[in-house]
Amino acid sequence: MHEDDNESDDPSEDGTSMESEADVTCPYCGETVTIALDAGGGAEQEYVEDCEVCCQPWQVKVSFGRGGAQVWVTES
Repeated sequence: MHEDDNESDDPSEDGTSMESEADVTCPYCGETVTIALDAGGGAEQEYVEDCEVCCQPWQVKVSFGRGGAQVWVTES
């Protein structure tokens, strides 16, 4: 049996890995933008981030759970 066959001490490989990016749609210009996610920031996060296309501010809400990350972007 090889070391990498279904056994790992890395929690990101047990089916509960956290995404590090998410595609969101800007509520102002409608463009799809990829944003970085930081699971180390807590299970529930809320912050303001500007659209990289139209520069309008978004209210970003992120929730990390067993099923992965859920991301909501609304006008700020």
